[in-house]
This record gives sequence, C-alpha cells and structure tokens, in this order.
Amino acid sequence: MNSAHDPGHGSSPAAWTAIVIMLVAISAGTLFFWLEQPTLVWASTGLLALGPVVGWAVAKAGYGVKGPKYKAKH
Repeated sequence: MNSAHDPGHGSSPAAWTAIVIMLVAISAGTLFFWLEQPTLVWASTGLLALGPVVGWAVAKAGYGVKGPKYKAKH
C-alpha cells in the first residue's frame, strides 16, 4: 500500500478524543435510559453531538492525521 494515499484511518488524537466522548455519551445515555432519567438521556444526547465538534476542533488545532502536531506511530 502506498503510504502517500493512506488517510490514516483516524488514528490520531483528534479522532480518539471524539470517539471517547461519544462512547461515554452512549454509555451514559443507555444507563440513564435504563434508570428512567429522561433529562439525563437528553443531556447524553447533547454530549454525543458535542463529540464530533470537539474532534474537529482538536484536528484544527493540529492534532489530526495530517496536522503539524501529529506524530504517527510506526
């Protein structure tokens, strides 16, 4: 595979930050749904929507796959 065309598959601090936030939101939302706490379920939905925004911001700060602050692990 030619590494010049490899998109990095999201293995960056920006991608991991977004995924961890969304995973926590889904887990918390599931727990709050089970506990019948609709306000906290909606709060978890808001956190879920915040995940990609934070990931985008971290990528713009240079920690995305092709960002200047990102160092690939080989």
